[in-house]
Amino acid sequence: MTHQIHIIGGGLAGSEAAWQLAEAGFRVKLSEMRGAPVDKGGEMTPAHQTDGLAELVCSNSFRSDDADSNAVGLIHQEMRTLGSLILREADIHKVPAGSALAVDRDGFSAGVTAALTAHPNIEIVRERVDTLPDSGPVIVATGPLTAPALADQIGGATGKDALAFFDAIAPIVHHDSIDMDVAWMASRWDKGDTKDYINCPMTRDEYLAFHTGLMEGEKTEFKEWEDVPYFEGCMPIEVAAARGVDTLRYGPMKPVGLDDPRTGRWPYAVVQLRQDNASGTLWNIVGFQTKLKHAEQVRLFRTIPGLQNAEFARLGGLHRNTFIRSPELLDATLRLKARPNIRFAGQITGCEGYVESAAIGLLAGRFAAAELGGAAMTPPPVETALGALLHHITGAAVAETYQPMNVNFGLFPPITGRTKKADRKKMYTERARTALGVWLAA
Repeated sequence: MTHQIHIIGGGLAGSEAAWQLAEAGFRVKLSEMRGAPVDKGGEMTPAHQTDGLAELVCSNSFRSDDADSNAVGLIHQEMRTLGSLILREADIHKVPAGSALAVDRDGFSAGVTAALTAHPNIEIVRERVDTLPDSGPVIVATGPLTAPALADQIGGATGKDALAFFDAIAPIVHHDSIDMDVAWMASRWDKGDTKDYINCPMTRDEYLAFHTGLMEGEKTEFKEWEDVPYFEGCMPIEVAAARGVDTLRYGPMKPVGLDDPRTGRWPYAVVQLRQDNASGTLWNIVGFQTKLKHAEQVRLFRTIPGLQNAEFARLGGLHRNTFIRSPELLDATLRLKARPNIRFAGQITGCEGYVESAAIGLLAGRFAAAELGGAAMTPPPVETALGALLHHITGAAVAETYQPMNVNFGLFPPITGRTKKADRKKMYTERARTALGVWLAA
């Protein structure tokens, strides 16, 4: 198949961009290095486990699906309206997670891979791309783990050093190794199905001992990257714990809204696990991204009540992510100003999160489709979740301090006048829906 546009990278952003272009009638070549033969430069990244497209490497959650009071739920809704493949497959492969949208990660990746493979306008090529094409429309969606050779090419094309931050992965536990005589199943404040989360309660002494173990445990160090910051939204648990002895009790281990059925009271602290696959055999420890060494993880996490015999399907890890200084380098439609045939999409642009990565892939694909069709697409209004996120990436006022960002109402134009917080969120979402409707009609 002679392609009309080349997409480099088969993650969430590249997969979504390919789908949008193919659905618009354009022929797409999608290059992915995972699964490529040796002579084509095939290799695995430090975080991926499979060669599946749109593989989820950290959590299996797309976060809140509440479109009335949450910015990420709103962007879910907007993406569904625009025919997102990623949201379609997430809905198909949803697993219980209260008001959040969490998925069976293997089923989700397989669904995306099958949809793209079956599309007559998409050719998937398993190869590592080391150079930026000199001509023709290109979307670079190689993510934060871009292969070194291509990262050097991108650095040369942008004239800027890539920024970087550390990202971490949480461990996954086999369900049948969890002691359900100690743990219990419930959602916070009984929202959603009461069996959405497994809760492991801790007393004060157990929590303090665990905190000490986090502080003293042997950790993976990266001396050559000492000045690289952590992304706040995926911070290693031991780094958060170092901020204060009670920090975790107000974060991933907060006990509020969780009545221990054995006492009728909230525990001192709670460790929660969320279902990771459709069969319910695997559960990930929520918020437990870590850079502890593997043996130390096994030892320490087995001190958690209910996990004393835990068997781990995957242990936590740490890897370096890179992104470009997008507000300086990209135009309003994600084109590289210095080489307008090249667009960037996904986490390499400086958005953070699965949904945000796919959302920017969706926009890059639609911008490219409009251009290939001889038209110009106006960016979505900044009052929408998609437009607010895009504006952060391409129009941030202070590019020098630009950092990865999840979608949030702080990126939206403010609601004027004095209003209650709950009312303000509803006003943001109602305004966004109106703005999206006007934009789609135009």
